[in-house]
Amino acid sequence: MPTAQRFTALDVFRGLTLCFMIIVNNQFGPIAYAPLEHAEWDGFTPTDLVFPSFLFAVGNAMAFTMPRLQSMGNAAVLSKIFKRTFLIFLIGYLLYWFPIIGKPIENTRILGVLQRIALCYGMTALLIHYCSKRTVQTIGVLILIGYWALLYFGGDYTMLGNIGTAVDKWILGDNHMYKGEGVAFDPEGILSTFPSMVNVLVGYYAGVALRDKGTEWETISRLLIAGVLFMAIAYCWNYALPINKKLWTGSFVLYTCGMDLMLIGCLVFLLDKTSYKKDWTYFFEVFGKNPLFIYILSGLIPDIMSLIKMGDKSLGETIAIGFYQGIAPGAFGTFLYSFSFMLLCWTIGYVMDKRNWYVRV
Repeated sequence: MPTAQRFTALDVFRGLTLCFMIIVNNQFGPIAYAPLEHAEWDGFTPTDLVFPSFLFAVGNAMAFTMPRLQSMGNAAVLSKIFKRTFLIFLIGYLLYWFPIIGKPIENTRILGVLQRIALCYGMTALLIHYCSKRTVQTIGVLILIGYWALLYFGGDYTMLGNIGTAVDKWILGDNHMYKGEGVAFDPEGILSTFPSMVNVLVGYYAGVALRDKGTEWETISRLLIAGVLFMAIAYCWNYALPINKKLWTGSFVLYTCGMDLMLIGCLVFLLDKTSYKKDWTYFFEVFGKNPLFIYILSGLIPDIMSLIKMGDKSLGETIAIGFYQGIAPGAFGTFLYSFSFMLLCWTIGYVMDKRNWYVRV
């Protein structure tokens, strides 16, 4: 069984996802680069694939780590799952306090990207550990249908009229919610976390297929066919339940899972079934070998740069506005800054890889 190639494909997939996530999250300039923008509400842009792909990659990794965990006994499994869930959630929460440790807790956002990753990992890991494959898959389907029913009967599909916002306001309160839209609305809210679990589950079973069946033509074909089927269902479902990232609708889940299944299938084909020169993969493998650490670092560096003053501007403003907007005014200058920032993060990952420094939570 071609284990090395299989892990290469997964590392490249994780690396691709993290590479674009860093670029998308670090657009610093007077105007955003349009191709890297999310859909305003209903609809889909390539940028909307980034976060669900990260969750899909979490599931991929679980396919290889869960058997080793389960061989250690029930207590060890639960300890590992809860510890990892808690630590990732805590790191995500504490990042909102940096660079001013001790910000008023009553105004700190509780949920977020890392927090959703933590919760999805924890809940799906428990399902996989305790339930059969058929039961897990049934629960995944029921989550998507149940969430649709809640959205349909509990309000509407608007930002402030959907039931998810009402639940977040009731449980978390406005002061603990995301306000980047100009109002209290959390795209990583409580209810929408449940359908995002399905992205992890689909990633897990894709990883299981590769782990158990190898990179044979049958496996590649099944991944590609499943991807096309998921996207077709999502396209049809979109007429009743719009594809919407911020609500994380069931149609959005199936659409992104379908694209990820096709992408991982194509990567396995390219890396295992062709003689195409593969030197390019190392660039993405660097990201894929330390994904969580590099993602956290990509959030810390801009905060650190904001503390370093150069005259009346921060270091970040001096570089992004003073330099990049000087050589390429407007949206393209914003893109050049975010691309350069991604290369900085890659360089740190490269040094870590060469020194065999791998951070695991």
